[in-house]
Amino acid sequence: MKNGILYFLFALATIICMSSCGINSNFMLKTPRDFQFDSIPMAPKVDYVIAPNDLFSFRLFANDGFKVIDLAAGTNAEGTNNVGGNRVIGQSFISYLVRQDGKARLPMLGDVRIAGLTKLEAEMNLEEAYAKYYVNPYVQIQIQNQRVFVFPGNGADAQVIELQNNNTTLLEAIARAGGIAERGRAKRVKIIRQTKEGKDVYQINLSTIGEGLKYTSMIMQANDIVYVEPVPEISQGVLNEVTPIVALLSSAFVIYLTINQLK
Repeated sequence: MKNGILYFLFALATIICMSSCGINSNFMLKTPRDFQFDSIPMAPKVDYVIAPNDLFSFRLFANDGFKVIDLAAGTNAEGTNNVGGNRVIGQSFISYLVRQDGKARLPMLGDVRIAGLTKLEAEMNLEEAYAKYYVNPYVQIQIQNQRVFVFPGNGADAQVIELQNNNTTLLEAIARAGGIAERGRAKRVKIIRQTKEGKDVYQINLSTIGEGLKYTSMIMQANDIVYVEPVPEISQGVLNEVTPIVALLSSAFVIYLTINQLK
């Protein structure tokens, strides 16, 4: 009798231990306790670094912006509208893909390395390259597929947020994802950002107005990952996993006791 109870308790403890190993296994981007987070940039905005698979468009002007160049036709665009001294053509842009090798095929220039450059650096490089064909060229680049990935504290609610403007803040990105989920830990919000040196990881506490308020206006960069750490639910998870097994073991134990009593 006593041995039977001990066997039952041992089996129950084993099942709980094995079940707890799978609890909260969907957690992502875990950091060890001694992980050194990067210093949060206080500058209003750091230029985005162009990466492979990015789509971008650009407009080319000659004479320091006085005349628009129609690269699609390969000729000067003699539009009928004149704004601020500039000849203006249609607002349509041709999109160019940054390939995996970091290059894009551009009119007249052929393959040009774009990946790894900021928007300003890419504009300056193209201006230098087109200077072979035009007088004082001026280039304006627009990155088209800019987005951030927001995990609000429940993996099933993750969203891809398009950056519709260059001043999208952290608070706006979280709001557009539906806010921080019920299980989300507002005091542990991780921002993962690609820089020229690699990936920076910041941790922000948004749980209090004192510390969190100064970071809500942090400007989002393309391909940022906003990860709100979920609250572990070990007890509830273990209960959900173990309940049907415990019920089965209990039934088996009752049958075992009944047989022993009959003997």
